[in-house]
Amino acid sequence: MTIFRINLSLKIMLNYKKDFIGYALDCGVLKFGEFVLKSGRVSPYFFNTGLFNTGMQLAKLGEFYAKALVESGLNPDILYGPAYKGIPLVSATAIAYARLTTEDIPFAFNRKEAKDHGEGGYLVGSPLQGRVLILDDVITAGTSVKESVDIIKNADATPVGVLIALDRQEKGNNDTSAIQEVSILFQIPVVSIITLADIIEYTKLSSNYSVDVILAYQQRYGI
Repeated sequence: MTIFRINLSLKIMLNYKKDFIGYALDCGVLKFGEFVLKSGRVSPYFFNTGLFNTGMQLAKLGEFYAKALVESGLNPDILYGPAYKGIPLVSATAIAYARLTTEDIPFAFNRKEAKDHGEGGYLVGSPLQGRVLILDDVITAGTSVKESVDIIKNADATPVGVLIALDRQEKGNNDTSAIQEVSILFQIPVVSIITLADIIEYTKLSSNYSVDVILAYQQRYGI
C-alpha cells in the first residue's frame, strides 16, 4: 500500500460506516421492525442491497465499497463480481475506487452460462490474474464464494479476500457464522462495510430507534 493510500484511509474513512447506515436507512435498504428470515428467526432489522436500485444510489454504494476496500489494506490487483448481484457492485466499485485513489483497478465478472460465440467463455472483463478480491452483497451460505474461489483458482489467480456490505455477525447452524466458515475454509479474510455491531452503535446514538430489541437478538444469535 502506498503512503498516499494510508493517509487517505486515515483522513476520510472515519465516518463512512455511520454515513453508510444512514444512507441505507434513507434508501429503505436497512429497515427496523420484525422480519422473518429464511432461517425462521425473527430479526429486528432487515437489509437488502437490491433496493439500491437507481443510478445515483448505485454510484453512492460504489463509493462506500471503495472506501471499505482502501481501509481493508488488501491491495488487490483486480476486482471480481459473481453474477448476478456482483456485476453492478464490481462495476460501481471500480469506478468509485478510481475517483477516490486515482488508481485504475481492473474488474471482471462471470456469466451464468458460457458464451458459445465471439470470445466465448464464462468471464467478462479483465483477465483474472494476480491477487483477486471478490465483491458481493452479503454471505448467507457461502455457496457464491465457493464458486468464485473455484473460478479464480482455475484461472491460476489467487483469491485474497471477500468484501461485502453487511456482516450480520450471526450464528449459523452451529457456533460460527457463515462468514467465519468461509474465512476458515478458504483461508481468506472477509471484510464488510458495516457489521451488526456498527448498527448497534448507530442506534445507541439515535433517538429514532430502540437498541434494546437488537441487543436481545444479538445476545441470542450473535457470534
